[in-house]
Amino acid sequence: MAEPVKGTRRYDSSRRRAQAAATREDILGAAQRLFEQRGYAATTMDAIAAEAGVALKTVYVGFETKSGLLRALWNHLLRAGRDEVPVAEQPWYREVLAEPDPERQLRLHARNVRVVKLRIGGVLEVIRAAAPTDPEIGALWRRIQSDFHANQRVIAESLDAKHALRAGVDVDAATDILWTLNISNVWHLLVAERGWTPERFEAWIGDVACSQLLARESRR
Repeated sequence: MAEPVKGTRRYDSSRRRAQAAATREDILGAAQRLFEQRGYAATTMDAIAAEAGVALKTVYVGFETKSGLLRALWNHLLRAGRDEVPVAEQPWYREVLAEPDPERQLRLHARNVRVVKLRIGGVLEVIRAAAPTDPEIGALWRRIQSDFHANQRVIAESLDAKHALRAGVDVDAATDILWTLNISNVWHLLVAERGWTPERFEAWIGDVACSQLLARESRR
């Protein structure tokens, strides 16, 4: 095997990966700012490239389409930058499922709703607003709601396994209640429109979930 030519540098793939990751973060950050300021339809890929300080080709190579960029941004924010880790495997979600006390479980869930909505609330409104007029974003919106519902069902099943659900509330009803409390419209109405603090919203979510779902003996 030939020896490297003296004085030349070996290819530094780790540095290249770090630079690519930093560029991706710049593009996602620029897209978030512009989508939230202007809305989906009025935001162009050219504008995102200019905001990020990169060539337009770089944006297209990384994300292919504007809808692909919005999907990537959603995934990035939802998973707090750990894009490759599904929500079901995120530590904050697993913590809820691992909690043995039903009321504490729902309070942890309410905390997660607050923390996640602070990350995704603006972009989620962009997606919701664009969904009726853009088929690709409409499909993304439906998938988001389906995924939310499925994640709430796992929590409801965990409560049911503890025999913590109150009489008359089965897993299907508990899932629907948790999903309704978690839906973006409720956050937007109370926090963005009515000026509730995120902390007040968290406390309300926890109170309503506990009162609607838990048997009296499961509440502290």
